[in-house]
Amino acid sequence: MIQLIRGFKDILPGEVETWQKIEKTASALFEDFGFKEIRIPVMERTELFARSIGEDTDIVEKEMYTFPDRKGDLITLRPEATASIVRSYIQHKMHAADPVQKLYTTGPMFRRERPQKGRYRQFYQINAEIFGVASPLVDVQLIFLLMTLFSRLGVTDVKAHINSLGCPACRPGYRKALSGFLASIADQLCADCQRRRERNPLRVLDCKVPSCREALTEAPSILDHLCDDCRQDFETVKEYLNRLNISFVADKRLVRGLDYYARTTFEIQTGALGAQSAVAGGGRYDGLVKMLGGPDQPATGFAIGLDRLAEIVGRLQATPVKKPDLFVAALGEKSRNEAFLWICDLGLEGINAEMDFSNRSLKSQMKRADKLGAAYVLIVGDNELKEGTVILRNMQTKDQVSIPIDKITEEVKKTVMVG
Repeated sequence: MIQLIRGFKDILPGEVETWQKIEKTASALFEDFGFKEIRIPVMERTELFARSIGEDTDIVEKEMYTFPDRKGDLITLRPEATASIVRSYIQHKMHAADPVQKLYTTGPMFRRERPQKGRYRQFYQINAEIFGVASPLVDVQLIFLLMTLFSRLGVTDVKAHINSLGCPACRPGYRKALSGFLASIADQLCADCQRRRERNPLRVLDCKVPSCREALTEAPSILDHLCDDCRQDFETVKEYLNRLNISFVADKRLVRGLDYYARTTFEIQTGALGAQSAVAGGGRYDGLVKMLGGPDQPATGFAIGLDRLAEIVGRLQATPVKKPDLFVAALGEKSRNEAFLWICDLGLEGINAEMDFSNRSLKSQMKRADKLGAAYVLIVGDNELKEGTVILRNMQTKDQVSIPIDKITEEVKKTVMVG
């Protein structure tokens, strides 16, 4: 028997309804706030991710699914969506029509991480991005959207963690201070952090190794090195989060795992999944559009871990599985043939109708209808066809009525919709 690849999963009926609920709730909320859906390919040129995410990140160094195509060009299954959306924004000259674009997308990402609870090698994200607005108020709006979405889904055990990563003007000073600190604790760092502290010291702050995290407890805070503009920007974020009654934690160690972030960065964390606390995160990436060959447009965005969110929502509330509105119990070949035409017509009218295509007894078919949870059963045999009527049975009350065959669609629709 061939089984799943390690780190991949099937989303089965009974689970998928929760995913659909989240996706519909998110889409409705985003569109109320002026976002438009974009769909991007799952494969891109490797260079796109190496340049945007950062060659010293764990994602690019260890986790990407990269392979040469038949011409020898390096292709990568997307490990995240932002770079692809930026590429699309530039390639299709969306900025020429209007630099301000608000886009969202949902789909699978791929990273060869160690599989664990809530983390898969094919995982799903919901992304939202805003281009062309430099104001920190849109960063606040994104956090507001996330908290609103979680509230609508009944997820209350969440808190926003925020930080500022500064800008090209103030980050070099912090980098120097951090590098000096890292040199003083170098013997306490893991091998990866030993290498990163020379090439990209901010990446050390993102290390998940417990010994490294403990050694970094007294690391200098970037908030103490912000320039006046970045400090004012961050104060505005905090002020308007307070005005919107969104509780938050200013977290000096929050850097996220991607190089393109600057100024505001944030995560939405929860205690519902144990150590895997982040269920969403994002931040501002003002230089990325220009870096990838586009105009110098500011941008900000976030990603929601859909796998993790679905697990939380599924624990909190059972999402009902869709059951048939009607089951047609047909006795005899002629009745089955007619019943097939009826269920097709009923489907076009929005009635979920099922039938048994084998030659089973009425008792067996009624058991099947009960197992499926059908609200009504339509019973038809040779006698009913001759008389021009069929029996419609309410499976809950056991009441039965006769309805004319030439009005089946009309009468069933009327009864099922009312019921």
